[in-house]
Amino acid sequence: MSEAVLTLSNVGYRWPGRAGFALTVPDLAVALGESVLLLGESGSGKSTLLSLICGAILPDSGVVSIAGTEISSLSGGARDRYRAEQIGVIFQQFNLLPFGTVSDNILLPLRFAPARRKRAGVALAEATQLCATLGLPEGVGSEKASALSVGQQQRVAVARALIGHPPLIIADEPTSALDANSQAAFLDLLFAQTQTHQTSLLMVSHDPRLGERFDRVINIEDIAKIARSAS
Repeated sequence: MSEAVLTLSNVGYRWPGRAGFALTVPDLAVALGESVLLLGESGSGKSTLLSLICGAILPDSGVVSIAGTEISSLSGGARDRYRAEQIGVIFQQFNLLPFGTVSDNILLPLRFAPARRKRAGVALAEATQLCATLGLPEGVGSEKASALSVGQQQRVAVARALIGHPPLIIADEPTSALDANSQAAFLDLLFAQTQTHQTSLLMVSHDPRLGERFDRVINIEDIAKIARSAS
């Protein structure tokens, strides 16, 4: 495997509380430019794993490394900045600011990530170019996000994740509400952009039919162990 953008080694985490469960990931790596589909049903630990990767929660044991930096070694503020620099996230519900403009939404990650802002160059120009590349109409940057169709909002969410060329994109069930044709069109756009910049992609889904589009398919049950606490 070429240089790894993401590595997890002997990672363990236990959610506190009566209904909590423990997640253990002995080993996971995503290489530079690799696309990986992570499959798992609801309750299988996917959300916990993504939270660990993004540094939203810290492991009780083991190492999570993004682009060569162990994120648990960073302070809370530094970890937030590093996450903004190194990871672009596409949320299932898009999480756009509804009354912000399209440009506001796309440029938002750059406010928290100076290095990513520098990589973007003239940020507004890159945002405009991303909109054009993703098939959004000319002049859409000044439109309110709430005025867009669902498909257009999804493309804005992709542009927000891609701007400034973060080395890793995390996509959390972004195709779950789409029909087959829309899924294919979405993946065409996403892969075209990640391949252009050799960006690594880790996409979470419960749909194995998407697997043929990815370099590698992983079932979370094959890489992680879950132990639920007794009630």
